[in-house]
Amino acid sequence: MRDVPIVQLEVPGSAGGWRLDRFVTGCLPALSRARVQSLIREGRVNIPGQRIRSNLRVKPGMIVGVYIPPPEPVNLVPEAIALDLLFEDGDILVINKPAGLVVHPAPGHARGTLVHALLYHCRDLAGVGGEQRPGIVHRLDKDTSGVMVVAKNDVAMQSLAGQFKDGTIRKEYVALVAGTPPGSGTVDTLIGRNPLDRKTMSAKPRAGRRAVTHFKLEERLGPASLVRVRIETGRTHQIRVHFAHLGHPVLGDKQYGRTRGTRLPVPVHRQMLHARRLEFKHPRHQDVRAYEAPLPADFALVLETLRSIRDS
Repeated sequence: MRDVPIVQLEVPGSAGGWRLDRFVTGCLPALSRARVQSLIREGRVNIPGQRIRSNLRVKPGMIVGVYIPPPEPVNLVPEAIALDLLFEDGDILVINKPAGLVVHPAPGHARGTLVHALLYHCRDLAGVGGEQRPGIVHRLDKDTSGVMVVAKNDVAMQSLAGQFKDGTIRKEYVALVAGTPPGSGTVDTLIGRNPLDRKTMSAKPRAGRRAVTHFKLEERLGPASLVRVRIETGRTHQIRVHFAHLGHPVLGDKQYGRTRGTRLPVPVHRQMLHARRLEFKHPRHQDVRAYEAPLPADFALVLETLRSIRDS
C-alpha cells in the first residue's frame, strides 16, 4: 500500500447490504463510482479481514479504509483570456463568466479555462486554495453564464468557502424552461449520480445529498417560460436536474433537456441558464455585497424572439 492519505468510513445500519463501491461513492460524492472502482482494483480500499472487491456487500459496523492518492502535480500556465470584471479589490474578484468557458482544468479541458485566465490576471493567485483550483470557491457549468466570486488570498478563501458551506450566500438565477411550470414552488430532493449514466446526476438517486431549489414563474412565452430561481444548496447540475425532474427542462440542455413535442421558433445552442445575482459578505469588511450580471446576448436574443412571437 502506498503512503497516501486515508479516510476511515464506518458502515451505518442503514447501509447494510450495499455494494462496497456504492457505499464509498455515497460517502465521498466527490469521487465517481468509476473512480472508486479503480481505487478498489488498485488495492486502495481496505476492510480488515475481508477480500476486497467492488460487489462486496458491506455490513453495519465495518470500517472501510480508503486511501486517496494526492492529485498529480499540474503546471498551469497563465493565459491571456479576457475577463468581464464586475468588481475587484485586494481580496476578491467578481466576474461575469461567459457561456462556453470551463471553470477549472479537467479531462478534456487542460487549457483555456477560467483558472488559466485568473492566473494571468492575478499573478500572485497561485497556491490560494490549492494548486489545481486557485481562488475557486464555487463553479458554474461550462455553458452556464453569470456571476462568480473568486478569492485572491487565503483569508478570503476561508471566509467565502465558509459562507457557501453555511448556505448564507444568496444565489439567484434566471432560466428559460420548456412549457409552463407552476407559478412558484420549491423542489426538495436528493441529488446524486445517475446509476444508469455516471456522467449525469439524478433527482431520484439511490444515495445522494439534499438539494433545495426555489422558483417563481416570471413570464409565459408560448412553448417556454422565463423563471427566476434561487438555490439553497449548490449540488452539481442542481437547477438543470430539478427542472428536468419537474418535466420542464432548461431550454438547450443537451444532458437533461429532452423536450418532445416542444417546438421552438428560435435556435438554442446552449442551456438557457444565467447566474444573475450573487450576494455575500465581503471577507474583510463584513458588509453585505450584491453583484448582478446582465443577460448575455444569446440569452437575450432567444428571450426577445419568444416575446415578439407571443405578442404578435
